This record gives sequence, structure tokens and C-alpha cells, in this order.
Amino acid sequence: QVHLVESGGGLVQPGASLRISCAASRLTFTFDSYFMSWYRQAPGKERELVADINGVGSSTTYADSVKGRFTISRDNFKGTVYLQMDSLKPEDTAVYYCKANGLSSYWGQGTQVTVTS
Repeated sequence: QVHLVESGGGLVQPGASLRISCAASRLTFTFDSYFMSWYRQAPGKERELVADINGVGSSTTYADSVKGRFTISRDNFKGTVYLQMDSLKPEDTAVYYCKANGLSSYWGQGTQVTVTS
């Protein structure tokens, strides 16, 4: 069973930056075989796709709400995917989840990001 562990969440003020990470282990295939995604879910809202990245890190996509502020990246040697979040806004407050997409899909347990003054 693939194991994904997110970390790096926290409480920050508007305009601040934060980088969250997702480390993968117990992979059936090599890490670069998995298309990786970051999702988020705010209270009372549905889970939404924030960003994703292909296996070699050459292609990324972003939700319109985060384009230009967030950057997804991956380190295949470390088996880790990152989400660099800049110019954070209160509406970015959510639990952030990573997802590994392969023959099967796997979710992490989430990390809380709270943006408030």
C-alpha cells in the first residue's frame, strides 16, 4: 500500500509564503511513474484540484485561483512532491492533500494551512 505523508502546513498571515511537502513510500513502481497532484478542501466545500505535475516534472497545471502564486515541483530521488505557496490569501485556508495517480490512486492524510491576520 502506497504511503503518502504531507507536512509543512501551519498558520500564516496574508501575503506570507509556505512550502508543503508530500513524501511517498511503499511504492509499487518508481516514484516517477506517478502523476502527482495537490488538492485542498476548505470547511463546507468540496475538495478541489490545486495543481498537478507529470512524472518527470516537465509539465504542470494549476487552478486559476492559484496560478502565478503557487508552484508545484517534485524530487524523484527523494520521492517527494512540493507545493510552494506565495502571496497567501485567507481563501487559501484549507486542508491540503497530495494524491499519487498511477494504475491506482492514493491519498495522503492532509496538512492544514490557515491564512489569517
